[in-house]
Amino acid sequence: MSDVPHPYSIEVSPIAKPEGHFQWAIRRSGKLIERSDRPHRSEAKAYESAMEAIERAMKPGADGGRR
Repeated sequence: MSDVPHPYSIEVSPIAKPEGHFQWAIRRSGKLIERSDRPHRSEAKAYESAMEAIERAMKPGADGGRR
């Protein structure tokens, strides 16, 4: 899996429903900034989706004032 750019971190965890699916959470300097809104079929797919969300968050003006 790719290296997550500093100061971001990704947490991927299994969810109860639907069974066998995963969710992610992104933190910037330890503070939660975004959580997945849908289940992902694999841990790798969840991680990939989280990396895409980080790339969007890193774009200038993309954070909607969340800091």
